[in-house]
Amino acid sequence: MERTFVLVKPDGVQRTLVGEIISRLERRGLRLVAAKFMQVGRDLAETHYAIHKGKPFYEGLIAYILSAPVMAMVWEGPNAVAAVRQTMGSTRPTEAAPGSVRHDFGLEVGRNLTHASDSIENGEMEVALWFKKEELVDWQRDVDRWAFEN
Repeated sequence: MERTFVLVKPDGVQRTLVGEIISRLERRGLRLVAAKFMQVGRDLAETHYAIHKGKPFYEGLIAYILSAPVMAMVWEGPNAVAAVRQTMGSTRPTEAAPGSVRHDFGLEVGRNLTHASDSIENGEMEVALWFKKEELVDWQRDVDRWAFEN
């Protein structure tokens, strides 16, 4: 069972899309195992976006993620990484598939509403960065047998 990290960024929170995004992931069949609404601190922002340090957009990216609260979440399910990324859509909203979150609600890459882990390995690292182990809830839903084959 894969776990993946999802972040509703400041623009998604400000535009009141948190519920819509959670609803889409739930309807997809994924199971929420952790969530917290929070203001990101600079240290966490710099660690999360360390891969972009030195790039021209880095400082703007840090300022943006610090600008308003975010909703950090962990989702679980078979092929969770791929399912979440497909649900969110391409990084560039104008290239995102119809019906995806970014297609339906986004216009520009700098305001693309969400972050989603791009691999199982990055998902594990991001979950560990944003959540303590005791914040993750292992649970079963009655509907899981209808959403998951095994």
